[in-house]
Amino acid sequence: DIFHYIYAVLHNPAYIKKYKLNLKRDFPRIPFYNNFKTWANWGKALMDMHINYENIKPFNLKVIETKVTRFCKKPFESKPDIKVKLKADKLSGIIELDEETTISGIPKQAWEYKLGNRSAIEWILDQYKEKKPKDPTIAKQFNTYRFADYKKDIIELIKKVCAVSLETVKFIEEMER
Repeated sequence: DIFHYIYAVLHNPAYIKKYKLNLKRDFPRIPFYNNFKTWANWGKALMDMHINYENIKPFNLKVIETKVTRFCKKPFESKPDIKVKLKADKLSGIIELDEETTISGIPKQAWEYKLGNRSAIEWILDQYKEKKPKDPTIAKQFNTYRFADYKKDIIELIKKVCAVSLETVKFIEEMER
């Protein structure tokens, strides 16, 4: 119950606002709120949802696929490279994954749940970008990650993180009352 209580307190916007400067440079100080059991229950629910996010029902987002006609750069190349974008527009609720794929219908509340200084959805987009290593040996021999190979998995992950973010925001709004 104590761990669950602390997890809930660390998600409380009033706590984050009050101790914002301290949280950047010191260990968090945990206040004792009335209704210990209520806070522990919120923390338990949040922790369970965040740990088991793979099992949550994905949020119904619209995935728009358009085929871009491109020519192969090299002879006998099976597929031309599709340019990866991974750009989000929070106001319109749209994510451009690549030249062919767009996800729409992301509610504004889904962007409110933050992991540090960015939303959980933005964190996912940043983690799955294709990055070119500076070391030429590593770039040549070990840089095998291609976004296109994991695109379907990432779309499902975005749907699940969107659902988790919305549920987390509901808990946070309940804490503020």
